[in-house]
Amino acid sequence: MTKTNLLNVDLASHSIQGLKEENEDAVGFFIPQQDSDKNNRQLEAKGIVLAVADGVSSAEAGKEASNTAITRFIDDYYQTPDTWSVKHSGQKILSSINLTLFKRSHEFTNEEKGYLTTFTALVLKSRICHFFHAGDSRAFLLRKNEFKQPILKQLTRDHVASIGSGRTFLARAMGMDNSIQIDYSSFTLEQDDILLVTSDGIHDFIDAEQIKAIMSDQTSCQERIEKLVKAAFDKGSDDNISGSLCQIKQLPNESLNDYNSKLTRLPFPPPLDKGVMLDGYKVLEELFASSRSQLYLVADLDTGEQMVMKTPSINFLEDTGYIDRFIQEEWIGKRIHSEHVVRIIAQTRPRTCLYYLMEYVHGISLDKWMINNHFPKPKLAIKIIEKVASGLSAFHKMETIHQDLKPANILILDAHTENNSSDDIHVKIVDFGSVFVAGLAEVFIPLEHEGVLGTATYSDPQYLLGKNTGVQGDLYALATITYELFCGKLPYGEKIEECQTAFEYDHLRYIKASEANPVIPMWFDRTLQRGVAFDLEHRYDNIPEFLQDLKHPNPNYLRDDPKVKKNKSQVLFWQLLSGFWILMLALVVALFANG
Repeated sequence: MTKTNLLNVDLASHSIQGLKEENEDAVGFFIPQQDSDKNNRQLEAKGIVLAVADGVSSAEAGKEASNTAITRFIDDYYQTPDTWSVKHSGQKILSSINLTLFKRSHEFTNEEKGYLTTFTALVLKSRICHFFHAGDSRAFLLRKNEFKQPILKQLTRDHVASIGSGRTFLARAMGMDNSIQIDYSSFTLEQDDILLVTSDGIHDFIDAEQIKAIMSDQTSCQERIEKLVKAAFDKGSDDNISGSLCQIKQLPNESLNDYNSKLTRLPFPPPLDKGVMLDGYKVLEELFASSRSQLYLVADLDTGEQMVMKTPSINFLEDTGYIDRFIQEEWIGKRIHSEHVVRIIAQTRPRTCLYYLMEYVHGISLDKWMINNHFPKPKLAIKIIEKVASGLSAFHKMETIHQDLKPANILILDAHTENNSSDDIHVKIVDFGSVFVAGLAEVFIPLEHEGVLGTATYSDPQYLLGKNTGVQGDLYALATITYELFCGKLPYGEKIEECQTAFEYDHLRYIKASEANPVIPMWFDRTLQRGVAFDLEHRYDNIPEFLQDLKHPNPNYLRDDPKVKKNKSQVLFWQLLSGFWILMLALVVALFANG
């Protein structure tokens, strides 16, 4: 049965390759189903999305670009915090997607090839239509005037430039530059409004009157959009032909217009004592508290599930920058999918205060684990680092840098590893408070804040001095943790915690790992040294290369230091690993010589 407080639409999409060899267009839409309280709240808080992307035909990866833009926009939009406006959410997401496509485009040497696509999306939330646009795809509105006559209005403008003789070229597209200007606007919806989004395979071949006539048909949206596509094909369209059509069947109550503004005014929760109830969650105990936030173990009164509730500190009640970062943490966590990253739990009830929920992870932090496991078995230590690296990879795939990787933010779920194999140990990265998302800013620069968000002991000195080093920054932290795991101390000693200027960092010297742990061979030590190098030219560019050299001796690092005395009973692992790879290297050289 139709619910009077929810938006109700008829919506359909259709796309064909037409005369082209493949379809480089992408269409998509999402309507939260009205079958549960959770989905109804998602419909109220986020609304309905429909979008069309037209991969640039002269680009080598237009199909991949259009599919990426549609999929990422829809997926990420529904992960954004309820407290973000539609405009804020859309612009943040599209900046991030654009940067991803731009980086992929630069993998090609030919400037005419790459990940380029037009993009037009409509978000229907409550009684408002919001639209985002870049390129020459189009959005239309068909609405009856006061005389009940249908009027067709083009909502978007084509981003094209003329080069004479009737020829034009695309002047703006997703992936064309490292930053993009997205056209945004909004208007109030009316009952029976009809909305259409098309690729140029439709609107370049059908005039406005025919588009209006087909949109006005008294048939389903699916039948009308298929009729539009067929009409374009019959008119000689030599392009991919795609579109989405939506008709407003019922608008929600007027009061829902204030939904988002109410969420943005959510109060900070007070300190929560054991036994306190909040939004259907019972506080079981306080797990952690600092000047910046609190963590509570809570139980869902409906399901009994235990989870962690993170609340903001009242010390930042008037700090809008802090509040925005706190809200952003939840969104970032929802976008990261890895068994080695703590999972953010979607809200099932409306919030009366500002907080978010995470899975409850049983275990201890890596810093405490290392106290009880001094000089762990090499195979076990490497497995821990591999799993942390896998979690970081999930961040990096989403153009996201953790920036505060440290042992205290890594949980070991199985603390009893003395007699277990390395495969039994489970690792999770936690805390999103210092995360930087490339693309939320127009260019890749550090966040503006008073003082650094990361921890000086493990954070890249380049970052602490004001430069965001991206993946190399997370790699520095990972290499520092690796060094500490194998050596029981920091690669530059405790004095690094006191450094504040480039001059002070210049006076630090790397401490050879073999001095802290004599069983470590020179090739492994040199890998660690390169991983924590202050100079970015000397540091590894990426984590896979660092891991490769940790597990497989780099031929350039195979010369050992004869002065280091080693305990034969302790060094067996390193002898076997080094000997194996030296043998393999010799075989390769012999085969090459014989060839």
